[in-house]
Amino acid sequence: MEKILLPDINNFHQLEVYKEQGGFSAAKKAFGQTPDEIIDSVKKSGLRGRGGAAFSAGLKWSFMPKTTDLPKYLCVNGDESEPGSFKDRQIFEFNPHQLIEGTLITCYAIGAKVAYIYIRGEYHKWIKLMQKALDDAYEHGYIGEKMKSTFGTDFYCDIFIHKGAGAYICGEESSLMNSLEGQRGYPRVKPPFPAQNGLWGNPTTINNVETIANVPKIIEKGWEWFAAIGEPKHPGTILFGVSGHVNKPGVYELPSGTLLTEIIYKYAGGVPGGKKILCVIPGGSSMPPLRGDKLEGVKMDAESLKEVGSAIGTGGIMVMDEDTDLVKVLARITKFYHHESCGQCTPCREGTGWMEKVLNRILDGNGSTSDLDLLISIANNIDGNTICALGEAAAWPVRYTIERFRDYFEKRVNKQITLPVKNKVHSMRKTSFPIADITK
Repeated sequence: MEKILLPDINNFHQLEVYKEQGGFSAAKKAFGQTPDEIIDSVKKSGLRGRGGAAFSAGLKWSFMPKTTDLPKYLCVNGDESEPGSFKDRQIFEFNPHQLIEGTLITCYAIGAKVAYIYIRGEYHKWIKLMQKALDDAYEHGYIGEKMKSTFGTDFYCDIFIHKGAGAYICGEESSLMNSLEGQRGYPRVKPPFPAQNGLWGNPTTINNVETIANVPKIIEKGWEWFAAIGEPKHPGTILFGVSGHVNKPGVYELPSGTLLTEIIYKYAGGVPGGKKILCVIPGGSSMPPLRGDKLEGVKMDAESLKEVGSAIGTGGIMVMDEDTDLVKVLARITKFYHHESCGQCTPCREGTGWMEKVLNRILDGNGSTSDLDLLISIANNIDGNTICALGEAAAWPVRYTIERFRDYFEKRVNKQITLPVKNKVHSMRKTSFPIADITK
């Protein structure tokens, strides 16, 4: 299988090597076509966003208004703050020029003259590597006004790196735009959507790093070639970041639709000590988990995972063996989302904290069976009631982990816990009853 994003070529991150392998020829080819032709090719290729939502990239590009005098912008989302996700930084490090070329083609297709690559604040190393690649490309005339003579075109654009401040919420597209504008990272109410009202009130398109990096190969080899790779409804290769209890954690580029068990056992080397798998989160910490005894036949693509009650997300596969303390894992995930909630929406701001407290109560041995139902109730009240998807990101792990591992959690609660009953009369002041005996 040909690797699209992480080819096995020494020093591919260097501009000269990239050019020797045909780099920037796709951009030259694209500039000879009309923007509509490029958008149509990307649509037909079936390229879907690799940042979590798996939305059609070409369709998103087509939302940009064509008859406006307002400046247009492209934001390349490299915030990558989802726990369990670490694939975008591989592109920054090993294939930055393909990302740059994809950015140029995308800007041409949507009519943008400026692109921002937004990189999470903790990625100091990768920010420096990406900036070096940008500087080299500018120096050799592949970005900026020098593009006119390099490519023989009237089109040119500029690309800037914007360093985030380490806030998970800025991975949400409207928060990312607020951050770029120098404002607090608060999600915006939609509509209006970014294509109508984005950066500084102007039309804006936001795509993930991995999504944009696929574009040059689609233009170079044709949409039919890309559409034939992997699953028809979610074609192309995907960067799977495998972590947790595996012998060979890492990033593996494989066709969409590859069996989850094949990724774990063939590519990631299986589970240390030959232990059984208790749980797998297939797309980063916010995605619904899968039971270890229900992994057979599960394919890693958007539609297949939807059928088994989960989602592809960022492709971050988190493997947990039979000795994992799932309550601890869930409590840690919940603590993260509580900490990263921007606080704008009451259900998320308050609910994430409540879920963390209840899970810690269970960890301390003071949880009851009713606490499990309480957690599901809180999660249900967060889900769908917030401006952005952080609410779902916090609610789904709690709800689905408890529902799918109810037997596991039942063993961890204390069935002897008693609660004090509110005083009805003076004589009952110090009375308490087992929870099971209390009826509503």
